[in-house]
Amino acid sequence: MEFTMIETGWLSILPPIIAIALALLTKEVYSSLFIGIGSGMLIYAAFSGGSVISAAAMTFDMMSAKISDNSYMIIFLALLWAVVSLVSKSGGSQAYGRWVEKRLKSKRAAAFATSFLGILIFIDDGFNCLTVGTVMRPVTDRLHISREKLAYIIDATAAPVCIIAPVSSWAVAVASEVSETEGFHAFLATIPYNLYALLTILMVFFIAFTGRDFGPMKKAEEEAVRRAPQEEDASSREETKGHVIDLVLPILVLIICAILGMAYVGGFFRGVSFSEAIGYNPTAGLSLGAFAGLITAMALYLPRRLMTPREFIECIVGGISNIVPPMLILILSWSLGGVCRQLIGTGLFISGFVSSSQLPLGFLPVLIFIIAALMSFSMGTSWGTFGMLIPIVAMICETEGAGVYLIPALGATLAGSVYGDHCSPISDTTILASTGADCVHIRHVETQLPYATLVAADCAVGYLAAGFMLSPWIPLLISAALLVGAILLLSSWE
Repeated sequence: MEFTMIETGWLSILPPIIAIALALLTKEVYSSLFIGIGSGMLIYAAFSGGSVISAAAMTFDMMSAKISDNSYMIIFLALLWAVVSLVSKSGGSQAYGRWVEKRLKSKRAAAFATSFLGILIFIDDGFNCLTVGTVMRPVTDRLHISREKLAYIIDATAAPVCIIAPVSSWAVAVASEVSETEGFHAFLATIPYNLYALLTILMVFFIAFTGRDFGPMKKAEEEAVRRAPQEEDASSREETKGHVIDLVLPILVLIICAILGMAYVGGFFRGVSFSEAIGYNPTAGLSLGAFAGLITAMALYLPRRLMTPREFIECIVGGISNIVPPMLILILSWSLGGVCRQLIGTGLFISGFVSSSQLPLGFLPVLIFIIAALMSFSMGTSWGTFGMLIPIVAMICETEGAGVYLIPALGATLAGSVYGDHCSPISDTTILASTGADCVHIRHVETQLPYATLVAADCAVGYLAAGFMLSPWIPLLISAALLVGAILLLSSWE
């Protein structure tokens, strides 16, 4: 079904506000998202002359369309979770946990290892979230790092890393929004201006090194330590027939084949450049990688009788069934984003403030950063946000005397988009990070929000300076100093 967008004014921001407010108040995501979708459809029906029945019918039309649009993502998640379940059943996770425990003796070392692994897997944020969570969760559990902290590290090294990685699906998406010829060069130029991504990575490593948590995250960490003696029972220490290779080999094959799969699907072996190839249909390539990991697990486990063929199939089915709850959240989130972007014009309403602003051009980067953050937080998508804002920013900077603001403004657009996506309860990356860490979703949102918002506040100061200096380096140093000082101050107060 084709959807026709209409402008609904300020009412266009009501559905995401309703969904987010209900999720934070009730701690229940499913009904909150569905009510948000329903309210958006009712607004659309009221403006287009439809009825309540047509609004209900379009709700399920939208859900069906989003399932179709994201079918490869669903297949990838199902296959990946099957591999995760098999790795755990084989004893590979437990063996890896024991192996790493002998080498990582502290929470600091485990936090560093998790952060580095998150940076190394920079091709795709969703793939990053689930893979890092699968590999590091046994280790962080044994060293009493909370699931909330693990989810934060995973999330903070997913989108913030992908948005500044030249070889990623994100780079191609951003470059395609700027221009066909100069887009990739413009993307590279925005990297030092992407203050949110750079400062988020700084914050992850600074907190990992110092252990200075604050707010709800500090309480979660303290609770993880208090729970440790009760949770570390005999069953967690029992010997298994699995070895480290039973975890490492399937995951390694999955990663390598996922990269090769993205390159293959995008036509790299037919002459297309690598960066363009991996951005063509990344989830299709990721699905090939996950399937390769599944085949590797079968070849590794069945001949050694780590499980019977019947147990192997039952484990696959069980693993897929475990992904159904977060998958439902993803489908509802996609649908809410579709209502906002495709039907009621949420992005157009918010971005209209940018083009109509009469502020001096020096304020353009900080203004765009704030607008992008609000849009991305409301819609739960960074791609959708910068997809709508980049053309508007480019048009603004085409006016006389405004060309020098293009790169700082683009950097601010990407930074604001990632901030909103990073902490939005309805963002697919946020959902996948909590899934990968096996953390209660709303707890991940509550504990991460103060961290992400602190970085965003420092970024706002940096963009205010960048707009008048037209240089990223001094604003970056100022923002970094403010961030470190704020972390030390906030952690010492509690």
